[in-house]
Amino acid sequence: MHKDTTKHPCFNKAEAGNCGRVHLPVAPKCNIQCNYCNRKYDCVNESRPGVTSGILKPFQAAEYMDKVLAKEPRITVAGIAGPGDPFANPAETLETMRLLNERHPHLLFCLSSNGMGILPYLDDIAALGVSHVTITVSAVDPAIGAKIYAWVRDGNVVYHGEKGAEILLGRQLAAIKGLKERGITVKINSIIIPGVNDHHIVEVGRVCAGLGADIQNMIPLKPTEDTPFSEIPEPGRETVLPLRKEAGEFIDQMTHCKRCRADAVGLLNDDQSVALCGTLRACSKLKPLEVNTPRPHVAVATREGMLVNQHLGEAKSFQIWGESDTGGYALVEERKAPEAGCGPQRWSELAATLKDCRAVLCAAIGETPRMLLEEHGIHSHVVDGFIEDALRFVFEGGDMNALKVRKCGIGSGCAGGGAGCG
Repeated sequence: MHKDTTKHPCFNKAEAGNCGRVHLPVAPKCNIQCNYCNRKYDCVNESRPGVTSGILKPFQAAEYMDKVLAKEPRITVAGIAGPGDPFANPAETLETMRLLNERHPHLLFCLSSNGMGILPYLDDIAALGVSHVTITVSAVDPAIGAKIYAWVRDGNVVYHGEKGAEILLGRQLAAIKGLKERGITVKINSIIIPGVNDHHIVEVGRVCAGLGADIQNMIPLKPTEDTPFSEIPEPGRETVLPLRKEAGEFIDQMTHCKRCRADAVGLLNDDQSVALCGTLRACSKLKPLEVNTPRPHVAVATREGMLVNQHLGEAKSFQIWGESDTGGYALVEERKAPEAGCGPQRWSELAATLKDCRAVLCAAIGETPRMLLEEHGIHSHVVDGFIEDALRFVFEGGDMNALKVRKCGIGSGCAGGGAGCG
């Protein structure tokens, strides 16, 4: 479907009074800590990034999107901007985009990220039709970045100081380059922090423009309670306007930003977050749709048919087990798994393949398939042991510790071995 990319009110000021956006708060976790950010508090009258009146799961976000469009048909953009970072929550982010693609393919799709975790997902977001991405870059010198970021988490390792800022900067610059190589429009958000980076913010625009970034949004610091920068005064027009003019020599400048919440909805100059707050909270309490199909079976990822010893992403087929009429358990059949390499869609297809199964047993599982199977009523169990012992646990209950069964999570064997589990 051809989409008019000019209908994004944040990237095109001329459309700000005609076209609206909705931010879907499906990403609560973050992989960096900025010294100006505090996500603990929420006031419906407060407009700043990092706050939301509720957190939605992907299927809840899809339902909320339906209700928003019914009440505000001028919405042209669906975005994810937190309240943490979309790529500290990649499973939720990608699944939400997939569901929106199915229900509302006419919408523009937008993501706002700090850039730390986005690189492994560039092809995914391009395939899902994401047309606009914002990367927040407030320093291109690690010495300055070290003053802005309290810590940066890369996997399970947390970095502080210039080392963390250097790692983050490398990811951000690579993200801008990679996004532009995929034809995605890129905006750079830069927070102006007096005494910290105000002398450096023009250089941020110049460097990012050199990588192909389309527009820069200089955002004055909003002092926030209980943060290291809470006492720094908010810069005024006398500071912001000259910086925008100077940086405008290198890169177009956004001048109409509203410092939107993570659950912002409506036109930029007519936000409906308060009016739709109750709708969002109601959607956050929705349960997955009940599936009426009987579930007498259990799927097992196994190499030889005796042990649960295969990663969900590695399994080319699943053994389907059920209770035997004569007691115990019997192998019913073997079913082929969906082909690898099609992202979240693969796990939706697997859920359809296993629609008569109450559970799947495997040696390890990634967060994305676990979440999607759960939403289809299929519980995931990470198991180390004999198939029949694990089946007894599923069908009858049993000693979880004795069976070495770890319910619904990423197993010790899930180490990113290229099985496509995530």
